[in-house]
Amino acid sequence: MRRFFVEEIKLSGRYCSITGSEAKHIARVMRMRRGDRFVLMDRKGTRFLALIESSSPHEVRVSLIKPLPMPPPSPVKISLCQSILKSQSMDCLIQKTSELGVDYIFPFSSERTVVRLKEDRFANRLKHWREIARSSAKQSDRGVPAEIGPPSSFIALMEKHAVSDSFKVILWEREDSRDLKMLLKASSVKTITGIVGPEGGFTLNEIELARDADFIPVSLGKRILRSETAAITMVAIIQYEFGDLSLSN
Repeated sequence: MRRFFVEEIKLSGRYCSITGSEAKHIARVMRMRRGDRFVLMDRKGTRFLALIESSSPHEVRVSLIKPLPMPPPSPVKISLCQSILKSQSMDCLIQKTSELGVDYIFPFSSERTVVRLKEDRFANRLKHWREIARSSAKQSDRGVPAEIGPPSSFIALMEKHAVSDSFKVILWEREDSRDLKMLLKASSVKTITGIVGPEGGFTLNEIELARDADFIPVSLGKRILRSETAAITMVAIIQYEFGDLSLSN
């Protein structure tokens, strides 16, 4: 059954109005009409079986038939700290890691980050990224979309996560003694934070800052991966080892 999204389903009433891009998608793209049913979900994980009462590109009014259970959460909480990439690559990364179940994405700028967002563009980019995460949540039937934090500097990122008690790793192409697979096999984690740098990699100073914040440098092996590919691979490996890429969880 198709799934659509609103910011909040108010539980006090029997009806809900859908506006904006979701209404346009329902009415114009999917051509759904009065009497059609779908799953309506919100950012908190609330979801209902909904019936269309009226439909237009500007507003779709639905009746809430019955509450539906939220899919079970992944056994592992994953935070991805990602150096900001060019638009298409960043969009792909957010889409695919959201589908894989990452919980938080923290974009940042490091010394070798090519893309430098001006402050007046922060709001638009953040809105765009959150829309992608929301669409991915619908597509992959997640309980709630991935949360995306505002862009920050690498130093600010280290200060933020220095006090975190999660298992922390940073991908580094010059690490030659410890890979992610080896490290995870010897661990049992419930929360993990991973950092992925820009195409040019991290400087030695940044690696030292990460170590000071208790991040462990790890490798993904001998393949040379693009930054977005490395991030997607890292999340998939973590989910395979501890998460919900299995029918047994």
